[in-house]
Amino acid sequence: MRGIAPVPPLRVVAIGGGTGLSTLLRGLRRHVISAGTPPEAGLIADLAALVTVTDDGGSSGRLRRDFNMLPPGDLRNCMVALSEEEDLLARLFAHRFRSGDALEGHNFGNLFVAALTEITGDFAHAIQLASKILATRGRIYPVTTANTTLVARMEDGSLVRGETNITASRSRIVELMLDPPNAAPLPEALDAIERADLITVGPGSLYTSLITNLLVEGLPAALARARGVKVFVCNLMTQANESLGLTASQHIERIYAHTHAPVFDYALVNTAPFSAATLARYAMEDASPIVADIERIEALGVHCIAGNFASEESVVRHAAGRVTGALLALGRANLGSRS
Repeated sequence: MRGIAPVPPLRVVAIGGGTGLSTLLRGLRRHVISAGTPPEAGLIADLAALVTVTDDGGSSGRLRRDFNMLPPGDLRNCMVALSEEEDLLARLFAHRFRSGDALEGHNFGNLFVAALTEITGDFAHAIQLASKILATRGRIYPVTTANTTLVARMEDGSLVRGETNITASRSRIVELMLDPPNAAPLPEALDAIERADLITVGPGSLYTSLITNLLVEGLPAALARARGVKVFVCNLMTQANESLGLTASQHIERIYAHTHAPVFDYALVNTAPFSAATLARYAMEDASPIVADIERIEALGVHCIAGNFASEESVVRHAAGRVTGALLALGRANLGSRS
């Protein structure tokens, strides 16, 4: 009797930004096959992060204005997440200066990327060089190298420019746009999507970390035709000004309104309850757990994977290990069915 062929390790693409993407990458990093180890020692052969580049606040915003470069902050966070966390270089890249007129508030990793960008004249190449220095277990790409500004149309009809202003606005976002609107994707980003066995979008701020990536020209079409399994990792809590009052299915609907096509096969949604203390603390910030309206998710043609995916500490975060386990199971099942 012929044996069943083993499922090969996965090629994984994670799309997003902010702390949500960094948390997910820390979980995925532990499963990446490293140099000198046999393939069976890991579940991921290739890991690529496609990261938003529309931040205009903090250290990234200052560098963007002073050097006319793309904001490095989210990419730098991904580099640290994919490096060995105990490594001194990773700690150095995460260091933020606390004094000095010119340096205060700046992050060392951001300054390092800015220096490499000036030396090489190429922001994407600077990111790759910095990643090599950190020996990251994965590749990190800006989703585009176009210098774009986020523009949001609010429910009152007003237009708000810039990520920082959008986040600070008290009005609800109706539509998100890029200026200029025809930002071209990095070719490596499209190639990674085409070759991937597993593609994740989220977790992260609905508009300013997730949808902003999907506004890049060609990204929605690349996702729609990708052969890999595509999974939306839903946030745990609502976020004022971005997702206040939205259920899990409404997050997907908002994304589809911008991609103009269904792009997800699965949605990973937390259904575990939170403690009263956590609920009270988040209520003070006008945030609450996202409602897992499973039937409505399924009605969108998206299979819902519900479970306990939360880690409840000083702040609520996704439990990287449990999320990663569920995602890799989906990827392996999909790859096995194609073998």
